[in-house]
Amino acid sequence: MIQTIAGLDFAPVLPPWLLGAAAVLALLALVPAAWRRARGVVWRAVTFALILLALANPRLVEETRETRPDIALLVVDRSESATLGTRTAQIEAARRDIEARAARLPELELRTIEVPEAGNQGTRLFTAIERALAEIPRARLAGVIALTDGQAHDIPAAAPFDAPFHALMPGRAGETDRRLRVIEAPGFGIVGREVEIRVAVEDLGVPNAQGAARLTIRRDGETPRSESVPIGRDQRIAVPIQRGGPTVVEIEAEARPGEVSARNNRQVVTINGVRDRLRVLLVSGEPHAGERTWRRLLKADPNVDLVHFTILRPPEKDDLTPLNELALIAFPVRELFQVKLRDFDLIVFDRFSNRGILPAAYLRNIADYVRGGGALLMSVGPEFSGPVSLALTPLGQVLPARPAGRQNIVAEGAFRPRVSALGFRHPVTEGLVGANTEQAEAQWGRWYRWLRADARSGSTVMEGPDGAPLLVLDRVAEGRVALLLSDHIWLWSRGHDGGGPQQEVLRRIAHWLMRETELEEEDLTARIEAGRLMVTRRSLDPGPPPEITVTAPDGTVTRARPEEAGGGRATLSLPAAQPGVWQAADGRRTAFAASAAANPLEIADLRADPEKLRPLLAGTGGVARYLGEGAVPAVPELRRVGAGRDVAGAGWIGLRRNGDHTVTGISALPLLPPWLALALVLGAALIAWRREGR
Repeated sequence: MIQTIAGLDFAPVLPPWLLGAAAVLALLALVPAAWRRARGVVWRAVTFALILLALANPRLVEETRETRPDIALLVVDRSESATLGTRTAQIEAARRDIEARAARLPELELRTIEVPEAGNQGTRLFTAIERALAEIPRARLAGVIALTDGQAHDIPAAAPFDAPFHALMPGRAGETDRRLRVIEAPGFGIVGREVEIRVAVEDLGVPNAQGAARLTIRRDGETPRSESVPIGRDQRIAVPIQRGGPTVVEIEAEARPGEVSARNNRQVVTINGVRDRLRVLLVSGEPHAGERTWRRLLKADPNVDLVHFTILRPPEKDDLTPLNELALIAFPVRELFQVKLRDFDLIVFDRFSNRGILPAAYLRNIADYVRGGGALLMSVGPEFSGPVSLALTPLGQVLPARPAGRQNIVAEGAFRPRVSALGFRHPVTEGLVGANTEQAEAQWGRWYRWLRADARSGSTVMEGPDGAPLLVLDRVAEGRVALLLSDHIWLWSRGHDGGGPQQEVLRRIAHWLMRETELEEEDLTARIEAGRLMVTRRSLDPGPPPEITVTAPDGTVTRARPEEAGGGRATLSLPAAQPGVWQAADGRRTAFAASAAANPLEIADLRADPEKLRPLLAGTGGVARYLGEGAVPAVPELRRVGAGRDVAGAGWIGLRRNGDHTVTGISALPLLPPWLALALVLGAALIAWRREGR
């Protein structure tokens, strides 16, 4: 829009200070004449005034201006809390209404921006505003209108702009919201012990909230239990950790009547169960080259308390040496295998033979220990054959293999251990470096002795020559047993013939025996990664995996078949946007995964409340208005206001009129040109002279 504006301007011929000095001199010159009341003093003053006016050079200036429209910024909050209930519809309707009204206002341009969901950073309202203001000249900014619930998490101490800021919020004043807040939750817990989760139930928007609320606590999908807790006070919840791996705890507070939403009434906590220091009993039947292999492996783990005995002097070796002269420690048979047997998490027999050291009753105790949930690992050599073999004792009832026949049990000759077809799916032997494939032999070093045995149960995961069982793993009632039918694994640790993954194999065997979750051969696990539910099924069954049933936190059921991933694994990936506990089941096992709120700051307070914005509203003169709960939002009227005027009133909000412009042309007309000034000055001087000459 082009405008022409005229005005009076001065372009003094002399500097202003010199012009002022001349005026003072003229005034001093008039004082004596005025004191004597001379007859021509008035015309003398007129003469001086005309001279000063001519020196000031008055002009009539005419400007041609091109005015530029002001810019108003409309900010639309699209964060999670602004989408609750009918808020999305209200905000969208208010947006259309404001855009239509702004289009009818002259010399106003409305720019609309949206504030997206910001992950776990809350609502970045003013970050979006400052980004938009970088493209708007501040001299043209008429104001900022925010369609938001007021829950912003980047509010500056002072407004980053000099213009009115108004907040239009969905809903009504006085909203209430109940939230469950986790104050403290451990990341891990010791298996067999309890951990404490500290929570608090708070009623926001309720002055002096009192009373009690009921909490529902559910662990790994089990039957929930309920507790009544006081509102506004910390509450400690005891959770037992019964197994290794993740334990998912879901805590939910009952809804408060009239609250905005129950979305923040639920919290999910994942506690990783870990075992305390593991107690391992290692019994070496006789000194041999591979004895140190076991000791080094177990001592290298800082979480293992190792008790190691080596039988150096069996009972039949009697040389009549007096007992008081023996330097050997008596083997505490009763202490270990009766009194404190169940204190051990794993028992390892390394080339141990039954030569009368352990009576049948103690061997039966070990078998019962395994059936009751204990773990037994046996690495055998030539002693496993013949009449002193542990396979012929009560302990043989829990062993997965027995010597084959009575003759030629001990076989000698160079061979490379092979991972069996079943072993390629078992987590103990799956993915070993240097293992054999369908086309090639194993690349690790050779062994030279193995025992011929018949596998009666369990899983043969490693084989010797001609498919003979070499490593057999078995579950016996509640316990587990591993049987290594060779005493030459120590050759790998010495690097013989290229060595092999001795430490990794023995570590996996020990951890499988002690029920480490990542080594379960029949297992179903679930986890949340980057907003997706990742389900992994592991099985020794080579058949196609069954369909997985996934239950979302809101009860929605999805069925899908996982894809084979090799190594006995099948995986399934599904979107998991809802916070809460996700459940996956394959018909035999059930797994749980916890999906925390993607933006915990966003759901911390779900009320539409301007309290956080009060300092900025007061600093810019803006106001907060509610849009109401009706289908048609109560959008206040838009008005243009001048600088320094009120920017809000009853039923209206104002946008400042800046009047920014660009001067496209200018012309100046002297009001007292030199020829006219000279004539006027001479005329006034002549009149003054004639008056004073009479």
